[in-house]
Amino acid sequence: MQQDTIAGIASGMGGGIGIIRVSGENAFSIVGEIFRTKKFLDFDDKSGGVKASLEKKELWDNCYFLKKNSHTIHYGFIIEDNGNILDEVMVLLMKAPKSYTCEDVIEIDSHGGAYLIQKILKLLIRHGARLAEPGEFTKRAFLNGRIDLSQAEAVMKMITSKNEFALESAVNQLEGRVSKYIETIRQEILYHMGYIEAALDDPEHYDLGNFSDELYHILQEKIKSLKELLDRFENGRMKSEGINTVIVGKPNVGKSSLMNLLLDEERAIVTNIAGTTRDILEETIQIGNLMLNLIDTAGIHETGDIVESLGVEKAMEYLEQADFIIFVVDVSVPLEDADEKIISLLSGKHGIILLNKSDLNVCVEKEILEKKVGWDCIAFSNKTGDGLNDLEEYITNSFLKGDISYNDQIYLTSVRHREAVESAIQSLVQVLETIQDDMPEDLYIIDLMDAYQELGLINGETASEDLVNKIFSEFCMGK
Repeated sequence: MQQDTIAGIASGMGGGIGIIRVSGENAFSIVGEIFRTKKFLDFDDKSGGVKASLEKKELWDNCYFLKKNSHTIHYGFIIEDNGNILDEVMVLLMKAPKSYTCEDVIEIDSHGGAYLIQKILKLLIRHGARLAEPGEFTKRAFLNGRIDLSQAEAVMKMITSKNEFALESAVNQLEGRVSKYIETIRQEILYHMGYIEAALDDPEHYDLGNFSDELYHILQEKIKSLKELLDRFENGRMKSEGINTVIVGKPNVGKSSLMNLLLDEERAIVTNIAGTTRDILEETIQIGNLMLNLIDTAGIHETGDIVESLGVEKAMEYLEQADFIIFVVDVSVPLEDADEKIISLLSGKHGIILLNKSDLNVCVEKEILEKKVGWDCIAFSNKTGDGLNDLEEYITNSFLKGDISYNDQIYLTSVRHREAVESAIQSLVQVLETIQDDMPEDLYIIDLMDAYQELGLINGETASEDLVNKIFSEFCMGK
């Protein structure tokens, strides 16, 4: 366990209650120095008021919390060094190892004023605590073995989750489902490495006769299992972090009007002048259980305006990175070169075509567009809102395929985890190639160990100190 005692604000600012968390071997004595029970203050009051506690400081036992049972709540007051009452509080006591960090932990529930909470925190620091670094409480839980690295990351995912899928997947990860899945594969790899080494050291008792063939089929199954995780990664990422949805089209086709319609507010400037949108507008909207990171881009077309040209370039960059594209076409006029240019950029991408201004005289045939792009079309009108429900239903069906199933599959939602799995697969594939080349069994161990270590990065068993520090530095204060 860590030797120093840390303190930090564990609640958001502006609420009715503020929580200050203290963890470490001196947590009880430090808080004991600034805490007084009502009974003690009532006693003091009879002989000169609260400030009289300075004169009778020896009467208060700073080891008050050390003598109390774990997981109990205590009512009292925080006292400043001059003896004045700072706040009326409830104090939650948790003794090691049955606490969040596996250390002695105290949580002070005070009134929620930002100035007040800061004063209590500064008082704790004056009495020997150190200000906690971002994520340090969870880091201590990891270092003390209560949770692994994947579970620690899930804590932050729970805090930042913005929809049901993100929350449920974070809960599953916190419960250790991802870690257990990966660890099962790691232990099988470890077993086969051990068997090879044992057979090489003691060939009389361990037979490698059919081992290579058996290992080949086993590793094929493990690679398949890991690839299934990768196949679900993008789906899980989009559901938890939001679907990067780019609205594209030539100028003045109704992209910004669509943005406003989806947001139900006048977020984007709309005029009948082509090229009004020159920069990128980004907003997040909720459609059912899905979150869309909505991006309104400049109209893609040839232009001599330098500023507008930069907007077009950025639009094309976002188009390349999009998860989903809404291609807005003005069907009240025939297709133009600008439309054709956009169509050429959509090959191999996923999206929907909105036939905007369908309430007017239609000059573009739906079947022609569907054939050109290979996407479905929806008749739409920004003016009347017709087609909006169809658009939302299409997006929901495209990404959720009906119901969301949180508990029947394990999702990777971390890029770090994906990269570790990709590297492990490469190492296991290398073992298969070594077996196919009829190489000696001892050469298998090198790539098996690489796969074992790469997967160990997920739960933190093989993670470097720098990686661990980087992960926890991205946590919020007090967590």
